[in-house]
Amino acid sequence: MHRRRVIGASAALLLGVRTSVWAQGAAAEPTHAQKVLPKERLVIVSKDGVRHDFDVELAKTAEQQTVGLMFRKSVPANGGMLFIWGQPIESQMWMENTLVPLDMVFIAADGTIHHIAENTVPQSLAVISSHGPVVATLELQGGITSKLGILVGDHVLCKALGTNP
Repeated sequence: MHRRRVIGASAALLLGVRTSVWAQGAAAEPTHAQKVLPKERLVIVSKDGVRHDFDVELAKTAEQQTVGLMFRKSVPANGGMLFIWGQPIESQMWMENTLVPLDMVFIAADGTIHHIAENTVPQSLAVISSHGPVVATLELQGGITSKLGILVGDHVLCKALGTNP
C-alpha cells in the first residue's frame, strides 16, 4: 500500500505503529494530482516584522491530506498547501509520489513555526517529523523559506488557523 501522510500520536510512534490517513477509509491509492483545493491567504510574519504573503490550498479531509501535492509538477513561489490537523499531533510526512522538493513548515498551536524541514527529497519514503506537537503543516516550494529568511519562531497568520492575517 502506498501512503502519503503518516499522522500518529507520540504513544503510537513509540510502539512503532504508523497510522495513515489512507488507512482511515480511502478506497484506493492516489494515482494522479488532485484538483486545486480551495485557497486562503496565509501570512508569515518574521520576528523583525517582515510579512510574507502566500495563497495556499487548504487540505482538510483525510483524502485531501493523503494526496497533498502528490504528482504536481510545480509549486508557485507564493503558493503551497496547508494541512490542518484539528488538534496538536506529532506530524509525520513523507514524499512518496511527490515530484518536486518542498519546504515543510510545522506550526504550533500558538501560530508560531515550531520546525522547518527544507528542500525535502522528491519521491523519498524518509519520515519528516515535526519534532513535537503541531496543529498544522504547511508545504511550500522547496527552498523558499531560506530564500525569504523564514525561521523557527516566526508567526503564521491564517483564518483557517484562527490567526487572521
